[in-house]
Amino acid sequence: MDKIETFLQSLLSAPGLSGFEEPVSRQIADAWRPLTDELTTSPMGSLHGLRKAASSTPRPSVMIAAHMDAIGLMVKEIQGAFLKVSRIGGVDPRVLPGQPVLVHGRRQIPGIIQMIPDRFLKTSAAGSPPDLSRLFVDTGCTEKELRQLVQPGDLVSFASTPMHHEGGYISGHSLDNRASVAAITVCLQELRRYQLEWNLWCVATVMEEEHLLGALTSTFALKPEIGIAVDVTFAEEPGLKSYTTFPLGKGPTIGIGANVHPALHRKFTQIAEEIDLPFAIETMPRGSGTDAMAIQITASGVPTMVVGIPIRYMHTPYELTSMADIRRTGRLLARFVTSLEEDTLATLFAGGDR
Repeated sequence: MDKIETFLQSLLSAPGLSGFEEPVSRQIADAWRPLTDELTTSPMGSLHGLRKAASSTPRPSVMIAAHMDAIGLMVKEIQGAFLKVSRIGGVDPRVLPGQPVLVHGRRQIPGIIQMIPDRFLKTSAAGSPPDLSRLFVDTGCTEKELRQLVQPGDLVSFASTPMHHEGGYISGHSLDNRASVAAITVCLQELRRYQLEWNLWCVATVMEEEHLLGALTSTFALKPEIGIAVDVTFAEEPGLKSYTTFPLGKGPTIGIGANVHPALHRKFTQIAEEIDLPFAIETMPRGSGTDAMAIQITASGVPTMVVGIPIRYMHTPYELTSMADIRRTGRLLARFVTSLEEDTLATLFAGGDR
């Protein structure tokens, strides 16, 4: 297992739910500190890593952003010896029964999510997928112990253990979107020995799963000339149509559509072809569902690109992806950054595209 996979496994073992990202942010900061010239945290909590251009004269900047927040749960109320929960982000209740979790109260308390058995339900509900009202967290604590340790508003995170799989795959919770954080880390590693013509901002954003707030505020603060959102996309899996998914282990996706500047799409496809890097075109005729939707429209607008890493079983406690795709994504990002020259702004957008 190489260093980038070890790093990703550490990210997949951290909570960092949307709006409460500090635990995972600390781990990312430790990895990015030796690879950047400056490392700061925004007032919202997003992590900003700067690789400065080699020139002492002012240079334009490119921002590569990936959200570090994760979906999860929050304690809603204590009912006897059990906890009722509400969701943070796009949690599907169908995948929750039987899942191990950690309750972040006065201390971390292991628990398991369970549901009311079918035999005790009305006929109309028996056999149907459970909703949150039928689910509860059992920690083994008595009601008295729970009320001493837990209160409404405490977080509940998935406790699934990351796993390495044959064929170079990795699974665990929060690959959406910590796989992309790992790809940006690969990019920074690739750029260690390069002198850059542009300033490079690498940003681990907060609250993407809840309204894209980190990307919006970081873009406003950093004012990049070009923005790149790196996120996950749907890989082929049983039950999904082939035209809505992408092969796993066959490279990243390069977006085209409403949130993508056509000149950047052309540039990324050209670079991928030049370095013989496999990729797929991901059509995004409407919103991309990524940080790009916020980056693109911040202030007077930012030419934006979307790069995707295919994963299976998105928004479940065990998402799965290919380490090779993560590394390829990092290489593609690094090659784009090294292609930026002093006159790139004038030449790249000279065609008059939006």
